[in-house]
Amino acid sequence: MAADLRKARDLQLLDAVDAFARELFEGSVWRVVREGRDPMLGSPSRSRWCEGQFDVLYTSMERDGAIAEINALLSLQPVFPSKMRCHSFEMNVRSTKALHIADLPTLQKLGVDTAAYQERRYDRTQMIADAAFFLGFDGLIVPSARWACKNLVLFTSRLQPGDVELASDNGTQIDWNAWRHEHQPRPLARP
Repeated sequence: MAADLRKARDLQLLDAVDAFARELFEGSVWRVVREGRDPMLGSPSRSRWCEGQFDVLYTSMERDGAIAEINALLSLQPVFPSKMRCHSFEMNVRSTKALHIADLPTLQKLGVDTAAYQERRYDRTQMIADAAFFLGFDGLIVPSARWACKNLVLFTSRLQPGDVELASDNGTQIDWNAWRHEHQPRPLARP
């Protein structure tokens, strides 16, 4: 049986994260999922804001932000998957204890190399998310690395029934070629 080799949490980071207010967020967000997947279903992942230890639900404050995130992920493959169908869903969410990291300078103060934020360097952001989860936050409001907007990353185990609802049962299918032709990702603000 393998032992959990979790590193000790950074006490300075815990103090810095704990100093943030627990903010209320109630509003509309967007999520993109492959056809057939429940858009309200979170999962543990090894991603920018999760090291695989808890379930997260990635959403974006803008539809194009949600699409840009999945486009970046799919673009990592040698050939963009032309047969995969994805849909965007608008959701109404409520987070009562969100950690709001307003901008790149705030991320930088938490030890993130913001000059490389668009790169897939996740160590520090995963540490921030882990600290927030440990301290009882129910999600993160963070700058998107792929679009000039904010993302809302929810810790699904901290949500109450009714905190996440679909605005409509019907998602909108994404035409990847048309979207990539019409939208060039907006450059991110630099500190």
